[in-house]
Amino acid sequence: MTFVDSNIPMYLIGADHPHKSEAQVLLERLIAAGQRLVTDAEVLQEILHRYAAIGKREAIGPAFQLLLEIVDDVLAIEKADVLRAGEIVQNRALLSARDSVHIAVMERHGVRSILSFDADFDRWPGLKRIHTI
Repeated sequence: MTFVDSNIPMYLIGADHPHKSEAQVLLERLIAAGQRLVTDAEVLQEILHRYAAIGKREAIGPAFQLLLEIVDDVLAIEKADVLRAGEIVQNRALLSARDSVHIAVMERHGVRSILSFDADFDRWPGLKRIHTI
């Protein structure tokens, strides 16, 4: 099972960027390999927040649609996840609150890999980041 981070659909629907084609190839490989793809509700919130903040509200729908088409499930964020994220964010890895929530959700569901261009995830032990073709 692989977690899909918010930057993947954002690169895929966005303007030309080196990560755009990389994201497409990596995603196609995971799908071809039969990998189960998941995300969490916080990823949807991140997309919503980012596009609203930069005045590109018209991109919210396409990013949501793309993400929901590629993932098998959107994992809920529970109280226990937020409490665990509070522990993670205080760790010396110095991860953001959002990344800490993702890690807490992934831990609860036994997810050990993440499709993301966010190198901060490399600092969390036992988590494999998929980011190169």
